[in-house]
Amino acid sequence: MCSRFCWRQFHSGCIRAQEAQQKLINNPQSLKLTNPIPNSYPSKKELSRKHKPSKNEFETTTGSDIVKLNMAITTHMRNGQCESALRVFNSMPSRSTVSYNAMISGYLLNGKFDLAREMFDKMPHRDFFSWNVMLSGYVRNKNLTAARALFEKMPKRDIVSWNAMLSGYAQNGIDDARRLFESKLDWDIVSWNCLMGGFLRRKRLADARRLFDKIPVKDEVSWNTMITGYAQNGELEEAQRLFEESPSRDVFTWTAMVSGFVQNGMLDKARSIFDRMPEKNSISWNAMIAGYVQCKMLDMANELFEAMPCRNISSWNTMITGYSQSGEVARARNLFDRMPLRDSISWSAMIAGYVQNGYSEEAVHLSVEMRRDGEKLNRSSFTCALTACANIAALELGKQLHGWLVKSGYQTGCFVGNALLAMYCKCGSIDEAHDAFQELSDKDLISWNTMIYGYARHGFGREALMVFESMKTMGVKPDDATMVELGAWMRPKILMRNMPFEPDAATWGAVLGASRIHGNTELGEKAAEIIFKMEPDNSGMYILLSNLYAASGRWPDVSKMRLKMRDKGVKKVPGYSWLEVQTKIHTFTVGDCFHPEKDKIYAFLEEMYMKMKHEGFILYKNGFT
Repeated sequence: MCSRFCWRQFHSGCIRAQEAQQKLINNPQSLKLTNPIPNSYPSKKELSRKHKPSKNEFETTTGSDIVKLNMAITTHMRNGQCESALRVFNSMPSRSTVSYNAMISGYLLNGKFDLAREMFDKMPHRDFFSWNVMLSGYVRNKNLTAARALFEKMPKRDIVSWNAMLSGYAQNGIDDARRLFESKLDWDIVSWNCLMGGFLRRKRLADARRLFDKIPVKDEVSWNTMITGYAQNGELEEAQRLFEESPSRDVFTWTAMVSGFVQNGMLDKARSIFDRMPEKNSISWNAMIAGYVQCKMLDMANELFEAMPCRNISSWNTMITGYSQSGEVARARNLFDRMPLRDSISWSAMIAGYVQNGYSEEAVHLSVEMRRDGEKLNRSSFTCALTACANIAALELGKQLHGWLVKSGYQTGCFVGNALLAMYCKCGSIDEAHDAFQELSDKDLISWNTMIYGYARHGFGREALMVFESMKTMGVKPDDATMVELGAWMRPKILMRNMPFEPDAATWGAVLGASRIHGNTELGEKAAEIIFKMEPDNSGMYILLSNLYAASGRWPDVSKMRLKMRDKGVKKVPGYSWLEVQTKIHTFTVGDCFHPEKDKIYAFLEEMYMKMKHEGFILYKNGFT
């Protein structure tokens, strides 16, 4: 908070300086304190001026044009049109210091630091604004060495110059800020608060408190900065003690206390402060609502949300995220549909909610709708949308998302890159998966495991082993997920001998699956026996063992497994199938009767059944043979 206040002070000082320059150009006579009494009788020389403009009059007219061109430069820069601003600058018959300053500050505003520095070096004359705005540019680029060199070169310094330098040190090198502060005695309150904020950001609470106690005259920012520092670092007793001692409390003082108690999970105390607040703003409401959401107290959060008179996008997003994370996707979607305005976070929260709760098809549809609505996907929404495509094997849409990702200019870091890799692997597009894996500059354990999974699950055992060996060479330690994936194709006994840790249920599940592949029923039964001791209600393992018996032709044992599942009350979660046709996703489950073209589908299946029967296939309870 202190840092933002310092920058506002610096910015407003610079703006006031530039406005003063503009006024001087508009009216050069404004500096004179008194005007001479005009002569009632004009001289011959003055009369002749009516017919011939003087040099001063010509310069005044030119100055008026310069002001208009300077305003055009500023407007272009504010709209991000740097080249247009430069064309105006180059077209000017003469330029003032304000013209150069407008170009420099405009370049800095648009992140073009090198061009700003070039313009500064070309200036024939510089004023306070020129030096200060360039100094702020160095500080914002965290080049404090160059900033200090420029600071030392300044012919004169004002409070804006000192505060800019102090703020830079306070944000990036607090000991240098302290030394600079001690080199000067007449600092204003903004500077005291700035240094105190720097100490607090580095959790140097004792130094911050010593400085706070030395401030000659404290303002509300001083009290709020110190109270917030204590609250954010869990020193709530000291925060509350200062809060009670504070001579005047504004909404930020109260909000700092509410946020501090919320961050430390003390919701009762937070609510007590919140209810006592004489004035609340959106930050106060959002802090209290977020606290309830984090503690899964959604009814309390919703009660405040509905009573909130000043909702903003953040309020809606907090509630949507809370409902999604608690599995209440319908309520989250209801809020999403009611939102007066949405941002990329709103869309991402809803898409993530669908993915996390198993509604991948809805997540895919919503990501497409998000793009059609004109909202750009961010890294979070890309990651969730790609995960959804992976879950339902929507390869074509996944490729479209990959294209959008490239066009958006996002680098495929770990999260987005892993989601893209998983999508290609799960959709069976191994060549694209390999390319995505190679493009990952920063591979983590998930990246390596996903590539091993892709190769192993699609029959490329040799390639999976090569990735595994490369993984070890790179110093990445395998975990149980790595061994589970390798277990899908390696010989079970070899796998068990080489495991660097005690196998868990998932690992034994991989052994059970591998036993079916290699036809080793005996080992599969032993693995299943161990699994049932660890996880007796794991329906997936019953199915795997049942499939192992079926593959070995042991149909009586298959029936026994089904009865055992029924007797133990183990229920198999219905499986879903997804089919992508012309980028449209169709969902099916056993006994599905909701698809709009179900009659045609069942008629086609009946026709296929008759043709297969005619060809001599015999229908058994578990399928054809």
